[in-house]
Amino acid sequence: MKRLVAAERALRAAAPHELLDVLRAVLIDQYGAEDAELFLADYSLTVLRPVSARRHAPESVSLYSSPAGRAFGSQSPYREAVRDGRAALHLPVSVRGERLGVLTVTLPEGGIAQRYESELLEVADVLGREVLVAERDTDVYLQARRKDRLTLAAEMQWQLLPGRSCSRPEYDLGAQLEPAYDIFGDNFDWSAGADNLMLYVTNGMGEGIEASLLTNLAINALRNARRAGISIADQAALADQAVYAHYRGRCYLSVLMFDFDLVTGRASVVDAGSPQLLRLRDGVVERVDFEAQLPLGMFEETDYVAQEFQAVPGDRLVFVSDGVHAVASPKGEAYGVAALARAIQSTRLLPAADVPRALLRELSGYRGEHLPDDDALVLCLDWHGRPAGH
Repeated sequence: MKRLVAAERALRAAAPHELLDVLRAVLIDQYGAEDAELFLADYSLTVLRPVSARRHAPESVSLYSSPAGRAFGSQSPYREAVRDGRAALHLPVSVRGERLGVLTVTLPEGGIAQRYESELLEVADVLGREVLVAERDTDVYLQARRKDRLTLAAEMQWQLLPGRSCSRPEYDLGAQLEPAYDIFGDNFDWSAGADNLMLYVTNGMGEGIEASLLTNLAINALRNARRAGISIADQAALADQAVYAHYRGRCYLSVLMFDFDLVTGRASVVDAGSPQLLRLRDGVVERVDFEAQLPLGMFEETDYVAQEFQAVPGDRLVFVSDGVHAVASPKGEAYGVAALARAIQSTRLLPAADVPRALLRELSGYRGEHLPDDDALVLCLDWHGRPAGH
């Protein structure tokens, strides 16, 4: 326990850009480690990239076919035997369900790795929290996440997101945007309170910086209204006014908004545009339709009306933008709801955090070698309901 306390104190006292160096020194001193490296998942969720800037730092490793990737995918420690009897302990680095990366600690032999595994898993948890705090003051971890250069529009969109996954007793969330390094209009947002979860899936018109600016305006208008404590229908109305006041109807934004009651599973819904919802319940996938209302900013002073929706424990809710359901094959055939339903069925055993990237890989295969002409957004929500006694 003294070793764990020493690691926690060192991390909390470290300069934001020196978290890994400080932790490496503590692990060598307190645990007899020979080395340590922090790998962070890149924006496209295909590789784990090292944070270290040392001359002999390791290279990126696959998120799908490496020992570190195995720890990331399973969210469980993975022990790997390496040369000369040494052991590499790969530990998931996550914060409240948000999967950041993997801490790899090299130890003299497997017995030591096994003995310290539970403690080092806690160290990895503390490291994850410190990384999120440190990102306010340094670009080190954001730079490590990119294997390619982000476009300016994509930079703006990623900075707008709450994260890519989140877990609570009542639900698990996972989301992903593609093309990760060149997105511009699609976005998602969520906010959890003691008894509710608000969720927005947006699809802005246009391309490049203009699309990103539109989305930034709309999302921040929705957040401003949400933080004022008003209803979801009034949030939509105020965001609609903000977008119309700036663009005068030239640009507008589609949004699907949910306000879930965590106790009952009932939700108030505003459907204002093109994002769609598919539900997997009792082994059956079906599209859930709502009364369509006008996108935000299309006309002046639009009134929005909330509709009702009921989630039950065991539901999987998959939200997609039109860059998913409307994408075309090389022959010009739209992907459509039927193909999407089959993909949701084929990924039903995956955790929510893994579903978006799996569906987007399927979509990429359907599209073929053609470059995407629209953003693609997938968000998966697994609804568990409030556990008894909570």
